[in-house]
Amino acid sequence: MSKNQVTRRELLKLLGMSTVATSLAGGLHVRQAQADMVETKNAKRGHLYDGSEAAPCRLDANGNIVRPETLVPEVQTTDVLVLGGGTAGCAAAIAAARAGVKVTLVERYNHFGGLATGGLVLIILGHWTEGKKIQVCQGIGEEMMARLEKLPYGIVNRKPGANPTIDAEAYKYLLVEMLTEAGVDIWLHSLATDAIVSDNTVRGVVFQTKTGPQAILAKQTIDTTGDGDIFASAGAAYDRRDYHIGLPARIGDVPKMQPGQKRPRNYGDLTPIDDIRWLNMRGKTTDGLDAKNLSNLELEYRKKIWQNYITLREQEGFGDVKMIETAPQLGVRITRVLKGVVELTREGAENNVKFDDCVGLGGAWFGDHQAWQLPLRALLPEKIDNLLTAGRSISTDPRMSDLIRVIPNCWVSGQGAGCAAAAAVLQDVLVRNVDYSKLRQILVDQNVYLG
Repeated sequence: MSKNQVTRRELLKLLGMSTVATSLAGGLHVRQAQADMVETKNAKRGHLYDGSEAAPCRLDANGNIVRPETLVPEVQTTDVLVLGGGTAGCAAAIAAARAGVKVTLVERYNHFGGLATGGLVLIILGHWTEGKKIQVCQGIGEEMMARLEKLPYGIVNRKPGANPTIDAEAYKYLLVEMLTEAGVDIWLHSLATDAIVSDNTVRGVVFQTKTGPQAILAKQTIDTTGDGDIFASAGAAYDRRDYHIGLPARIGDVPKMQPGQKRPRNYGDLTPIDDIRWLNMRGKTTDGLDAKNLSNLELEYRKKIWQNYITLREQEGFGDVKMIETAPQLGVRITRVLKGVVELTREGAENNVKFDDCVGLGGAWFGDHQAWQLPLRALLPEKIDNLLTAGRSISTDPRMSDLIRVIPNCWVSGQGAGCAAAAAVLQDVLVRNVDYSKLRQILVDQNVYLG
């Protein structure tokens, strides 16, 4: 039996009879979600509970807060487990499922798309390059844009050499359609918190739900949480970076500019709906992993957005403008960045460095430089197995941040990670040991552009 395969009984033996994740030592244990456990642990409708089943945290004699041991039900096993349903995670899940393996996707919110939808980052930057304006984002990303064209008000300004803008609600719908078409098993309202690890190998993940912590075991795990929550929990090395954090918004009933009319501040940018405009925000450069910091930013930004809205309404001709929404998800751009087997550098991208394990090509914001190759090794931790990442947390130097985090390049890295994870399952090997020629064929079959 290969290293990426393990039975439940063997896993429990490896983990010392069910200890979950070294980061949770003394905290959580996993066992199969059999009927008797579900009945005693999870509330049954119409049944009055006397509180005896509760296991609250407590203060010990020294005033320390102690988290009690908790049995975690194993609710599922899968081939590929994707944590985070943003742009990279959805591309990864669809790609892996289309390659012929069982895929499970866990998402903390009630929708998919991450910052592209919940964060109202609506512009599609980074999918084409200089010179002949080649569109390097193909595969699933191109399919998504083509399908958005067929939806009412799904996308606008989609033409060669341009950066289109999508509608958040249309994209949310499309992702549901594509994920269900692919047969991906989905858990929403579920926050992935802890990796299940033995022998430097990820065996699955614990995620938190309203019914308590639950566990899914998997042959391959892909961390597309954006913040690298799972590779950090698994013990992979990473760099922690401060970056711009903003909060976009949308306004409605916005009149068109007339010839010679001065464009007011906070007029915003076009969207697929004529009288609705999109307002981006660069925001402060700060720590996106500090919950109190994020709370303060939310308060500050919502006040600022409303003040700017009132100022716009006071301009002549703009008195009917309405506030449609502020993004329900704060625009955190970069936090943890994996220390991978290979680190992508801006210098390497500008010098057109080639990789023999390329899984896709990334583009530029405005097509202002050549494409750059994305190697599989930039998605892999140095020492932790059965784990990949994709999206804004892949292994890069700081100067690559503005390239890797934009939507099309997240599609590319997500599809590359999904195909690689599926290839590892199909070949019954570690991802770092996959036969690249077979992986390349999966990528080509899924219309990934490799140059």
